[in-house]
Amino acid sequence: MNLNDVTTQSEPQTAAKAEEHPACYIDEHGVSTNPLDLRMQSAVAKITGGVSPIAMSLAFQDWLMHLAASPGKQMELLDLAIKLGADRAPIAPERREGENRFSAPEWSAWPFNAFSHAFLQTEQFWREATTGVRGVSAHHADVVSFTARQLLDVASPSNYFWTNPEVLHKAYETQGQSVLKGWSNWLQDLGGRGQAPKDEASAYEVGRNVAVTPGKVVYRNELVELIQYKPQTAKVYREPILIIPSWIMKYYILDLSPHNSMVRYLVEQGHTVFLASWRNPVAADRDLGMDDYLRHGVFDTVREVDRLTGHPIHAVGYCLGGTLLAIAAAVYGSGRHGHAGKLKSVSLLAAQTDFSDPGELGLFIDHSELAFLDAMMWQHGYLDGSQMAGSFRLLNSRDMIWSRIMREYLMGQRNIPNDLMAWNADTTRMPYRMHSEYLKHLFLDNDLAEGRFCVDGKAAVVSDIKAPMYVVGTGRDHVSPWKSVYKIHLMADAPVDFVLASGGHNAGIVCEPGHANRSFKSMPHRPPGSHFMSPEEWQQTAEVTEGSWWPHWHAWLARHSAAEQVAPPKMGKALCDAPGQYVMGK
Repeated sequence: MNLNDVTTQSEPQTAAKAEEHPACYIDEHGVSTNPLDLRMQSAVAKITGGVSPIAMSLAFQDWLMHLAASPGKQMELLDLAIKLGADRAPIAPERREGENRFSAPEWSAWPFNAFSHAFLQTEQFWREATTGVRGVSAHHADVVSFTARQLLDVASPSNYFWTNPEVLHKAYETQGQSVLKGWSNWLQDLGGRGQAPKDEASAYEVGRNVAVTPGKVVYRNELVELIQYKPQTAKVYREPILIIPSWIMKYYILDLSPHNSMVRYLVEQGHTVFLASWRNPVAADRDLGMDDYLRHGVFDTVREVDRLTGHPIHAVGYCLGGTLLAIAAAVYGSGRHGHAGKLKSVSLLAAQTDFSDPGELGLFIDHSELAFLDAMMWQHGYLDGSQMAGSFRLLNSRDMIWSRIMREYLMGQRNIPNDLMAWNADTTRMPYRMHSEYLKHLFLDNDLAEGRFCVDGKAAVVSDIKAPMYVVGTGRDHVSPWKSVYKIHLMADAPVDFVLASGGHNAGIVCEPGHANRSFKSMPHRPPGSHFMSPEEWQQTAEVTEGSWWPHWHAWLARHSAAEQVAPPKMGKALCDAPGQYVMGK
C-alpha cells in the first residue's frame, strides 16, 4: 500500500453540513453543532478567552458543595486559620522552596516582611482549602486550586508599587527615572497590543541570525517543506536523522543561533540531518485534520528521506511532533504496510504518548472547554497563535506575567532580547479540525494510550514500535510533564533509554554543550523481563551528569548506527535555500 493512502480514523465529518457554514456537522454521538449554538458560544468564548464559564462553575460547585458536607475539613481549616492568625503555623516548606518573589534583601525589612509573610500564609490557607476535600473529582479540584492560585497571584505585594521594596528602592536610586521608563514600556506594549516591542522583534530575524544552518529545501507538499542540511564533515554516519517538530511552533527552535542550534550540533557530529518545516495554516485550511498531518508531515517526509539516502532513519520528534512520530512509528512497526525496518531508532523529546496526566494543561481540557474552544475557532477556521501563547503564559503566570509586570512596568527594565524569546513571539496557528481532533482523541479520550487511535482502520499501538527509543523529559515542563512522558515505559516493548533534563519544555531541550547550570539524569534501558520502576524510583536511582544531554544522545545515536562512516549523500534537488518559505508565513 502506498503511504499516501494511509489515513487516520477520526471524527466523522460527513453528516448534516449546515448550509451556512461548512464546519457544522453531527458528531459520532449524534450531537449537532447548530450554527446558532456556535455563534452564542463563540461570543461567550471571546469574552472569557476560550474558558468555559460552565466548566468553571461546575468545578466550584463540586468543591463548595463537598466542602459544605465535610465538617471535619471545615474544622481543620478553622484551626489552620486560627494558627495562621496567631502566627503559630509555620509557612509550609513547599511554599518557600522556589519562591523567588520575596528573596531580595529589601523584603526582610518591616513592613514588607509582614506583607510577604501574610501573603504566603493566605496562599497556604487557600491551598489547604482547595485540596483534599473528600468527594471532589480530581479534575475539578485541580481547576479550583489553579484558579485560586491565579487570583491570589494578582494580589501579591510584589505586583504593586507601594508594597514592593525593590521597586521603591529602584525609584529612589534612579530619582524616579525607573517609574517613567516603566510607564513608557507600558504605553509601548499597549500600543503594540501585547506584541513584542520592535527592538526585541527585530533583534532576531529568520535566515539572518537564527535558522542559519546551511541547507536546501528538497521537498515540499501542502503542509511541510523538507530541509536537507549541508554536511559539515568529510564522513557521515550511514543512517540519516529526520526531525519532526511540533506543528504548533516554528521549527527553528531547533536551529536558533549557531551556538545553540541542535541541527548545527548534529551535522557537526557527522550526522546527515533532514527537518520538516510546517506551513502556517490559514482559514482555508480549516478542514485539515490529524490524518493530513500524519500523512504529509511524517509518511511523506520519511518516504523522501528514504528515496534520497536509501538507509534506515533515526527519527526524532519534539513535543506534539513526537506524539505524531510515535503514531507513525507504531504503523511502521506493525509491518502491515511493509515498512517495519524503515526506522532505525525513535527519539522523543518532551513528547507524550499517554495523556492521562497532562499536568496543568489538562485544566483547559474537558468536554465543556472543548465545546467553547471549538466555537471560538469556528468563525475563523483556526486557533490563533496568540491565544495559544496566552494559555501557556497562564500555566506559568508567576514567571511569564507577574514577574514581567514588576520588572518592565514597575522597575522600568526591559528584557534583553534573546533568540528563544524571539522564537516564542513568532506564533503559529492550528486548523479548526486538527486542533479539535488532537485535543479530543489524544488529551480528552487518551485514544493512543488506550489502543483506540486508528490509522487506516487499524489501531496504532505504541507496543508495535520495534526500533530502540531515546526519550527525553524535562524537569520543569508545564506542557509535557516528565512523569507523563515517562509513561512510555508502560506502553513500549522496544528498549527505552530515558533521560530527565533540567529546565523547562523549551529551555530543557535547547541545551547546548557549555550551557550554564544544566544537568541531566539517565539510566540504561531496562533489560527484558525486569520489573517496572516508578518515576520516583527512577529519579532516585538515575545517575546525574552535569552539562548538556546532547553529547549523551549523540553517543546513543552513534551506538545505534553502522560502525563504518561513509561519504555524505548527495543533496536533493533544491527548491530553495533553507530556511525555506513556509517558516516565513505569518
